Amino acid sequence: MSVRAMKSGAVEFLTKPFRDQDLLDAIYQALDRDQISRQQHSELTELRKRYESLTSRERQVVEMVVEGNPNKQIAYVLGISQRTVETHRATAMKKIGARSLSELIHLTIAGSPHDT
Repeated sequence: MSVRAMKSGAVEFLTKPFRDQDLLDAIYQALDRDQISRQQHSELTELRKRYESLTSRERQVVEMVVEGNPNKQIAYVLGISQRTVETHRATAMKKIGARSLSELIHLTIAGSPHDT
């Protein structure tokens, strides 16, 4: 019964008799987990909104950056100048809220709707 309860999402399985403090600890633990889960969901929702605010060209550039392509290669494939790629990349980083390339990659992977 306890295994089934834990697989169903129970935080704790208390057997009788249990101390009041054990019940309170389990309740606080469940509340903490719920708060963390809600915060993560909120952050993911916000990140997806930022990702969706990118233009289609900015998304193309970001996706190619995440794949590891250099600006010069992206420019060639998309038929645009390297400077335009740099502009799209900078604008996308600002919209997504990334301060570095590694953060852009991380946030893009997390915020991309393909990650569901």
